[in-house]
Amino acid sequence: MILAFDTATAFGAVCAVPPERRGHAARAGDLLVAVDGLVDDPAAIEGIVVGCGPGSFTSIRIGLAMARTLAFALGVPVAGASTLDAFAGGTPVLDARRGEVFTTGPRVCKPEELDVAGQTLVGDGAIRYRALFEERGATIPPDADDAHVPDPLLLVERAGAFGPAELVEPLYVRDPDAKPQP
Repeated sequence: MILAFDTATAFGAVCAVPPERRGHAARAGDLLVAVDGLVDDPAAIEGIVVGCGPGSFTSIRIGLAMARTLAFALGVPVAGASTLDAFAGGTPVLDARRGEVFTTGPRVCKPEELDVAGQTLVGDGAIRYRALFEERGATIPPDADDAHVPDPLLLVERAGAFGPAELVEPLYVRDPDAKPQP
């Protein structure tokens, strides 16, 4: 069984993928509670796939810390995947805060810099800037549509190689606000 989760966006997601079936996805407000609800026997977990961002700095760190903790406790390898790769319903647009969005590339930009005419946009950034994007010719599913939630099954399909948890790196896309003091 592969445990997969992503915490980088406003919509957390987790699933357990047994070898004999594709698995189950659920929104995860509390990652450990969601994992506990999906996995009867933690010893059955053979690997972990974690969404590495881009997204909220703190949320990415929480996801990576959880992946590393579980991998250490269970003695299993970890693989990472871009959160942007976890969306199949359209072009992912994630809220980057500060009046910016993350999108494919990966890149960060102002929402008004995106050429969105004729595209379907998904993700929490698409919801936040719905009016602007629809004005510019984009289609955005209703706020409650699951297309806005990262699909951990896609993370599994698009993950890199499994290995030691400490080798999985976050994908921040922009420099952090905090700077070392001289």
